[in-house]
Amino acid sequence: MRITALDFLGTQVTPKTNWCFLLVRTDAGLTGLGECTLANQEGALAAEAARLAAQVVGEEAAARNRLCQVLPHAPGGLVAQTVQSAFEAALWDIAGQAAGVPIHHLLGGALRPRVTLYANINRGAQPRTPEGFAAAARRAVAQGFTAVKLAPFEPMVWQDAGGDTAAQRAAYAGGLDRIAAVREAVGGGADVMVDAHWRFSAGGAAALIRDLAPLDLYWLECPVAEGNLPEIRRLRGLANERGMRLAGAETLSGLAAYRPLIEQGCYDVLMPDIKHAGGHEEIRRIAALALTAGIEVAPHNPTGPVCHAHSLHLCATLANFLRLEVQFGETDRFFTLVSGGEALAFQEGAARLPDRPGLGIALREAEARGTPWQAMPRPWLDPRLG
Repeated sequence: MRITALDFLGTQVTPKTNWCFLLVRTDAGLTGLGECTLANQEGALAAEAARLAAQVVGEEAAARNRLCQVLPHAPGGLVAQTVQSAFEAALWDIAGQAAGVPIHHLLGGALRPRVTLYANINRGAQPRTPEGFAAAARRAVAQGFTAVKLAPFEPMVWQDAGGDTAAQRAAYAGGLDRIAAVREAVGGGADVMVDAHWRFSAGGAAALIRDLAPLDLYWLECPVAEGNLPEIRRLRGLANERGMRLAGAETLSGLAAYRPLIEQGCYDVLMPDIKHAGGHEEIRRIAALALTAGIEVAPHNPTGPVCHAHSLHLCATLANFLRLEVQFGETDRFFTLVSGGEALAFQEGAARLPDRPGLGIALREAEARGTPWQAMPRPWLDPRLG
């Protein structure tokens, strides 16, 4: 069975969100799906997909080991790794369809029948006030989620004007207010996580950990850029002393990038994203190495239904799996843009495993093409942050 085409498809699903997919077609009539969403990089993704298509059309769809190697020195950076990861995932979809079994069967079988989820309430929180975030958290808990996450510190970036201006201090105080409102809203009925999106200096992150201690966080995520491993390890110690985990590493690619984080004990929880880290096989290698160090894995997954479905198959097979992220309350197209989307429904804060061959869902291509991706003049995240 040979690859006959590799198509990039970007679609706008909200005024602030595009999802991007890779469709790998074969001469047997099977189409494999992967997701390559990377905010504000849609044009680059399309170009990289075209480059990859010229390289792989005509190749055997079963040749994953040869076609899907993660090369850390690849000049295309995260864009190239994201397209490559989607390609690897799509080939697993094809393999499952051809064998007539779900992907998790091909990965050695599920360790659990359901995958525990946590609700990322960030995009579903409107207005962006403490009250708006608290209301979003209450909606998630009402639907059975036992953990919620927010990213409360927009538009703070510590490098701006030295990081000590009235505007920066106000953004910091506003972030703490949002977190406190969410903690009060969920009480002891749900864990609270905070995503700092690399906005802090090492010293600022240490102060943040001290300020968050009374709010009983489950984890603090990505407080600083991942280039200074000794500082991240120090921050982990500060967080652990105050009863919270430190989580991160959501935009890295390949085992080689994760190995020093694991060996130096930087994080309690690693967050590889199947869209970026290299696909199913590479994350399983990362998780296996993390397991030897007692580190948990909670894959990053705040985008579309294809990434989510692949993540469900993956998480079912990981011994050190903790929780899987899901974007809560952003758009109903998460369930309607794919056939078989009913299988993705959240059930009391968890998801059951897809049981159809391959990925278990298929993209409604005509509908997706009807709302082509649009450049976002005001993206959710400062482009300097990822």
